[in-house]
Parts: sequence; C-alpha cells; structure tokens
Amino acid sequence: MTDAKDSSRRDFLRKSSLLGVAVVAGNVVASRETVLPPLPSNPATEKAMPTRNLGRTGYRVGIFSLGGQASIEQPNNDAIAVPIVERALDLGVNYIDTAAMYGGEQRWSQRYIGQVMKRRRNQTYLASKTHDRTRDGSLKLLEQSLTLLNTDHLDAWQLHHIDSQDDVDRIFSKGGAIEAFQQAREQKMVRFLGVTGHRDPDLLIQCLERFPLDQILMALNAADKHHLSFQEKLLPLAVEKQIGIIGMKIPARGRILASWKPDPHHQGGFEGSAPGPGTLAMKEAMYYVLSQPVSTVIIGCDTIAQLEENVQFARDFTPLSERQLAALSEKAQPVARQALFFRRWA
Repeated sequence: MTDAKDSSRRDFLRKSSLLGVAVVAGNVVASRETVLPPLPSNPATEKAMPTRNLGRTGYRVGIFSLGGQASIEQPNNDAIAVPIVERALDLGVNYIDTAAMYGGEQRWSQRYIGQVMKRRRNQTYLASKTHDRTRDGSLKLLEQSLTLLNTDHLDAWQLHHIDSQDDVDRIFSKGGAIEAFQQAREQKMVRFLGVTGHRDPDLLIQCLERFPLDQILMALNAADKHHLSFQEKLLPLAVEKQIGIIGMKIPARGRILASWKPDPHHQGGFEGSAPGPGTLAMKEAMYYVLSQPVSTVIIGCDTIAQLEENVQFARDFTPLSERQLAALSEKAQPVARQALFFRRWA
C-alpha cells in the first residue's frame, strides 16, 4: 500500500461523512481509482488445519479463527495480547475478527491487532465491525478502525450485534449504515460485507433478505436448539445464499464448559449469569459447531496455551455423526440458559 493511496481513501471518508457523496450519472465519484490487493495468504494454513470455502468470497479459511476478545481486548495488555496474535499467524490462523467496540473507548483489540498488521497484514483475512447504525457514524468508525489496524482496507466489514427491530430499521433507512457499506465497498475500503448477531434469528434473516451480504457471524453452540435456534432457519438460509458462515460463542464465554468457575463479580448483563459449571469439554463444544455447515469458528483466547490447544483441536477434527450431535445437544440442555445468555429471553 502507498501513502498516497491511504491518504486518498481517508480523504474520501472524511468528505463523505461530512458532506455526502457526490453522484454523477448515478455513480459515486471516487477521490481516486483504487485496486485492492490479492486476498491474504498464510503459508502455514494448509498444513495446520482443514480449510473451507468462505462462502462465495473465493477465500479458503482455516476452520479455527482468532476472535478479538478475551485477552485481546483487555486494557494495557500488550505483553499478552500481541504475542497471541503473532502466534496465531505462526500456527496457520488466516482469519482474525475484531470490532470497533472491543476494548472500550480506547479500542484495545484493534490496537493490539494493528501492531501485528504493520508487518503481517497479507497473511490474514481481517474482519471488523461497526456498531453505529448511521451512515456518517459508521464511516467515522471505519476511518478510525483502518488507522488503528494499520491497514488501508478491511477484508470484511460487518454490521455489529443486531439486537432489535429498531437496529434493522435504522440501518436500512435513509442515512443508515447500509449506505456507508455500499460506499466503502465501491471505494475499495472494504472487500466484503457482513452482519453479526446473537439475540434473535429473525432479525438476521431480515438483514440477509434485504441486502446481498457476503458473510454472517452468528452465535452457535451445542445448546442452540433449546431456545430461539439459529440452526433451525437462519443457518439453512445462509447456506442457501452461499454466504460465508462464521460461528461464535462456541464456549459461551466459558459458560457451557464443565471447567467454568462462577465469578460473583461478573454475573448478569451481557456477560450472562452462570451460577454453576457447564457440561461440555472445549473439544466437544468446538466439534459440535464445526460439524455444522459453517466456514470457520472464531474463539477469543486468554493465553497462548489456549490458542495452541484450539489449533490442535482444529487439526484433529473429524465431523460428528447425527447421533453424536444429538447427544451433545442433550448434554448441554441443563445449562442452556447460561450457554445462551446472549439470546432474547423475554
């Protein structure tokens, strides 16, 4: 990438967010013609783990990908977070997910990942998100994200955490975030567009039906079928539309795992109440979701040891039978409430 190209794209964002985009004969006027580089390629991926198509994007993604939470969103945690990102790439991970809201106002997740992207941007598919529902607000977040991530483009930009009907209505209204998505893609600021959500499958179905998105990040785990199932309607629709499907909340922030130790200081809210341990091993939790028609799963890691264990699980993966899947779903049923803390319960 060049300073001139980067400056040109940033100029576009500033001008469009403040003044609106000029339209001539129905086409957005770009500040400069730009071309995206080839899709990323991590030379370690093919030997590290199985890969799958990321929908129709043309990208082959390893079945385990790195999430930008856990240690990677904690404040002043460079000594732990940055080595996790580095080690992930060394181990063959070729998809990293982050978001503008990870790590609070300081956006620690993007800062840590950006330190590694200075040197290794071409080795990983880089996905981030906007939680703003407006065009101008989303463009501002994109500009900041590109700066913090030390890149001039994202491989995927996603609508973050679709939580209510109001979110959907605002995004698709005049001046909504979907206008920022269209502009950013036309200007080659982003390669592909996506949506993410945990709460209600019907909200995400609306998004898939209203706009030709390229990928979806959805909350899936072994308790899914016990409340507002994403597997029932949303997952088949995503498969039908041939979009990339990324699974998240596989261990439900640890709450589905038998190793979970309740923390009285972190109960309730989006963290979710979990008064007792879960019922699954991490390998069972991961294999349940990888046996669904997903492209990859993203999991945040607190330590390099956790990261290495997850990569090993991915390397050794073989799909579970229908009988095995049903048994794991039944095993998760007693802790479904805490394993699906992110779903709509009222």
